[in-house]
Parts: sequence; structure tokens; C-alpha cells
Amino acid sequence: MKWIKRSLIALFILAVAAGVVAAFLPKPVQVELGATTRGAMQVAVEEDGRTRVQDRYTVTAPLAGNVARIELRPGDTVEEGQVIARMEPSAAPLLDARSRGELQARSLAAEASLRQAEAHAKRAEATRAYSSEQLDKTRKLVERGSVAGNELDQAELAATNAARDHESARFGVRVARYELKVAKATLARADQREKGGEKGGDTEDVEQIEIKAPVAGKVLSVLRKSEGAVAQGAALLELADPQALELVVDVLTSDAVKIAPGDEVHIVRWGGDAALRGHVRLVEPAAFTKISALGVEEQRVNAVIDLDDPPEKWTALGDGYRIEAAIVVWEAENVLQVPSSALFRRGQDWAVFVVEAGVAKLRPITIGHRNGLSVEVLEGLGDSEQVILHPGDRVVDGVAVVEARVADE
Repeated sequence: MKWIKRSLIALFILAVAAGVVAAFLPKPVQVELGATTRGAMQVAVEEDGRTRVQDRYTVTAPLAGNVARIELRPGDTVEEGQVIARMEPSAAPLLDARSRGELQARSLAAEASLRQAEAHAKRAEATRAYSSEQLDKTRKLVERGSVAGNELDQAELAATNAARDHESARFGVRVARYELKVAKATLARADQREKGGEKGGDTEDVEQIEIKAPVAGKVLSVLRKSEGAVAQGAALLELADPQALELVVDVLTSDAVKIAPGDEVHIVRWGGDAALRGHVRLVEPAAFTKISALGVEEQRVNAVIDLDDPPEKWTALGDGYRIEAAIVVWEAENVLQVPSSALFRRGQDWAVFVVEAGVAKLRPITIGHRNGLSVEVLEGLGDSEQVILHPGDRVVDGVAVVEARVADE
């Protein structure tokens, strides 16, 4: 019986000793784990922006006088040549040499603007026709397998841009013709006033004149609603084609150097259920200074984006609406990626902790492109390797680790 008692005492002592040793042994560090993956990757510049009509026209008072109440409202559709306002011009004073010279110069400038607009429209028409021919040729070559599919995408983009530029140029011609007509009418009225004064006629008898829409479109805003006196050149209302929309996104100049015309754009948070597609038409050459929400001066530049989806998908968008755009500046297939939260600096290099048999191993790596979630791995990691996310101070090379389990709520 004594040996049984002694055995029990010995076992108790061993158990206590084992418990003490286990209590002082380091416990595995609980960590959050991730893994390397391979697949498609995109890098995008994400910024807020706004919509803007490509061509707008501000209708102004051709003469000084009293304008009648404008009955049009924002959103109303007008046709080219439709009467949009009426006014009774003030009695025109007799012109001195300087005033007459100014009116004549205005008329000559309007003629020059019209010639310039017509020349621009002819160039735009030639470019549109050439782009259309190139698109047809490229489609045939793609069908025969002579060229790659991306060349067809470029040809379609060029044809779309050429068509939009041509439509904008035609708008410019219509506006220039209207400006010339107004300038000539103003000069003719002044001449009539002088002739009436020389003959001793009633120069105070003025008739109501009609202000007509220079272009077809919709009313964006009515700048002068009530009846009253206006000066020559006073803005009355704005007209535009609401379906000729473009997007303006201001980006940091450090990001702008990565953006090129033709880059793919995803438009989100614009109010619709699905994202819209677009492409960069141009990055404006001049930057500007903008104060950020944190009070920091930033150099930014506007990127102008055209929508690729048909107007039926974004018909609810109007001028000045807020959007969010992601401009794709790089993308590739079959890219080895690691979660960006696994990376940390080690001197001048990047490193991660890789989990091997329950032990953290320090691994220097070489990285490439980065986006908000993932980083391209060039060297140092393989497929499906486990890495530690958000490594803390307790995670060091060689320490035992265990994956942290989130308790069920």
C-alpha cells in the first residue's frame, strides 16, 4: 500500500511541476491570417467629379432696353429659331465715331468667328469620316484575324470621339451665325436711328424685338425671370443639349501623369443601380491649386471623361451632378498578389511574415503595382502562401502563432 501512496504523491508532484512549466512557456501569438492569390488586378485613381454639358450657350440681350417676363422654365425644350424672349429696346443714341467703330468691329469679329467655326466644323467632319472608314477597315481585319482585338477598341474610341467633336463643332457654327446676326442687326438699327434723326422723324418710336434660340436644346437656367430694364449683353438664360454630357474629375498632378487618353473609367455612386462605363478624353494641360478638407494646398488638374454607355442608362443625370470615378491606370491578368495589410517596412525594403508549420518567418519581398487592397508580388512569395495580416509587436521571426478565431455572436 505504501508504494501506491508514494506513486500517487509522485504523480501529483509531476503534475504540479508540469503545470508550472506550462504556465511559464510562451503561448502562441494569436494572429489574423491571409494568403497570396493569383488573378486579375487593377490600379485605379479614385476621385469625386461632376457632370458638365459639353456645349452651353448663354442667351444675352442684344440691345439695352426693357425685357418682358420670360415664361420658359429650366428643363423646357426649345427649337432652333424659337422665340424665347421679347424686349423693347431703348431709344438708341446717335453714334459718335468711336461707338460706330466698336459696332463695326463687333460685326467683323463675328464674321471672323463664323469663318473660324465653319473651318473647324469642316476639319471635324473630315476627321469623323476618316475615323469611320478606319473603324470599318479594322473590323474587317479583326474578322480575318489580321490584327488584335485591342486595335478595334482603339478604332471605336477614335470614331466615337470624332463624332462628338463634329457635333460640338456644328454647335459652334450655329452659335457663331447667331452672334453675327445679332451684331449686324445692332449696327443696322443704329444706322436707321441716325437716318431717322437726320430726317427729323420720330426716333422714339421703337418696336418690340424678338430674341430667338440660336440652337436647339433644353433650358438649363433662367437668369432673368422678371420683366425689367437690362443692359446690352445682360445674360437672360442658358441653353444646352443635356444628352451631350461629359464628366470632369480633378485629380492630383502626381496621379495625372499616370492617366492617358483612352483609359477605362468606372463611374459609381451617381444615383443609379449599376456602374457606368466611360473613358478619358483628355487631361487638361494646366493645373490649379485647391485647398483640401484638411486645409492642405494641393496641385490638381481636370481629367475630362466621356460616357460610353447609351444615354438611356444615364438619362436622369443633369448638369453639375456629383459622381465618383475610378480611372484605371494599370491592369493585368494572372498577377501574384498579397493583401496590402500584410506588408511592413524593414529598412528600405518591404517584408511580410509567412506562417510555416505554425511559426512566423520573416520574408523580404519585392513588390510592383499597388491598389487599396492588394499588392503585386514580383519576388519573395509563391502561390497560396499564408501571411500574417496587421502584424503587431509580439510577432517576430521564429515566434509560434495561431490563427485568431472570432467568437460567434
